[in-house]
Amino acid sequence: MSQSNELRRVEIMDTTLRDGEQTSGVSFLPHEKLQIARLLLEELCVDRVEVASARVSEGEFEAVQSICRWAQRRGHINKVEILGFVDGNKSLDWIERAGGRVINLLMKGSYRHCVGQLQKTPEEHISDVMDVIDNAHMRNFDVNVYLEDWSNGMKDSPEYVYKVMDALRECGVKRFMLPDTLGVLNPLKVIEYIRKMVKRYPEAHFDFHAHNDYDLAVSNVLGAVLSGAKGLHTAINGLGERAGNAPLASVQAILKDHFNAHTSVDESKLNEVSHLVESYSGIAIPPNKPIVGSSVFTQVAGVHADGDNKNGLYQNALLPERFGRKREYALGKASGKANIRKNLEELGLDLSEEAMKKVTARIIELGDKKELVTQEDLPYIVNDVLKHANIEEKVKLKSYMVSTAYGLKPVASVQLDVNGQIYEETATGDGQYDAFMRCIRHIYKQKLGRTFPWLANYNVSIPPGGRTDALVQTTIEWEHEGKSFRTHALDADQTEAAIKATIKMLNIIE
Repeated sequence: MSQSNELRRVEIMDTTLRDGEQTSGVSFLPHEKLQIARLLLEELCVDRVEVASARVSEGEFEAVQSICRWAQRRGHINKVEILGFVDGNKSLDWIERAGGRVINLLMKGSYRHCVGQLQKTPEEHISDVMDVIDNAHMRNFDVNVYLEDWSNGMKDSPEYVYKVMDALRECGVKRFMLPDTLGVLNPLKVIEYIRKMVKRYPEAHFDFHAHNDYDLAVSNVLGAVLSGAKGLHTAINGLGERAGNAPLASVQAILKDHFNAHTSVDESKLNEVSHLVESYSGIAIPPNKPIVGSSVFTQVAGVHADGDNKNGLYQNALLPERFGRKREYALGKASGKANIRKNLEELGLDLSEEAMKKVTARIIELGDKKELVTQEDLPYIVNDVLKHANIEEKVKLKSYMVSTAYGLKPVASVQLDVNGQIYEETATGDGQYDAFMRCIRHIYKQKLGRTFPWLANYNVSIPPGGRTDALVQTTIEWEHEGKSFRTHALDADQTEAAIKATIKMLNIIE
């Protein structure tokens, strides 16, 4: 218990703007980077942000410069960090010109990388690193050090890692950042390796930087916290190179709910920031993404909505209000009356039991064709079901078939019940609905000897406010015996909506 109390405060460094921008196809414009940095520091309230790599491009320099100017004015300049390299004074000069005050110095954290990539001895590399650190301190920079490929270093050459730490532990490094650069660790290894680091260097501040190649980034981050890491690196929506980094929203929720850890993050802003980054990055958030996905606070099964009405039986600690969201109750084939009532209550609608049965049946019918019907669609469904409910059904569509083929006119076959008598007809037309209408006209004019209404106007639309493709609304204006009237119907299929509106018309004239 004492160890968990010591670990209660966890520092969050978000690297969306640096490592996150290494996601394939992602490139933020300078004004987008500034906006994201502002939201991360002042809305989400993360402790630090890593905004760029030094010496990348003029566009990157412009972005970093604008962020640093803003951060200086707002008192955040020491929270803005820039990745720099062991390149003499080149990275330091670039960061200083941009206005930065913190360098995250990237050095080799494994013997293989040191010798194989740099072709230098550990002693030579450490000497070069210490020169950069000394120069950075002369410029009054804060210095954090990344031990690149640290995870493989601990696995294959721990003596090299310890040699580096022994040399740098007295050099004024503020944080040692331990990346699983290639995403090779599992939680047990994270715990083993970080415990070794903390035991050997108890005075050091260690950050852990996870990659998600095995879908273990969040688990590894938690292993790091349990083992004594004081800081974590995250990215909004899990952006990052290859499979990405640990997503901030998931890390925050698990730290708080499962480990009683405290961070500075304002959970209520997570959803807003996640969707802004989604827009700027062009990388869509999966609907089932924990915390920020569009479906994660949506109950689909009717029994769950019923349980929520009875002391929140199907709720857990992840209450949507924590994250600036609300619970929704999906409308589809799995919906029960409890789901529908929940949605109606929010819209201020109260229906009788008989009306509820009809609306429920209609939603289930639509749900068999499409995934979900939204709350915004619900008033139109209620209207569609109940508006003509008092009309006696003297005309019933027993069956129909419409088909079309390239180079041929559409064909319709219809079986219609008019006052208990069955009539059948087949016709071609200029479209599927036109073929259907020719069948109906022929039945009325030729077989019943009746006049048939004139179709004066035909309109198809998505119900206003709808945010899914579940419904199409067809409104048809008719003229019959000197009178005009309209019928409308909803369906997932445009032709079927028009056919339903037509059957409603026939019942009116009967």
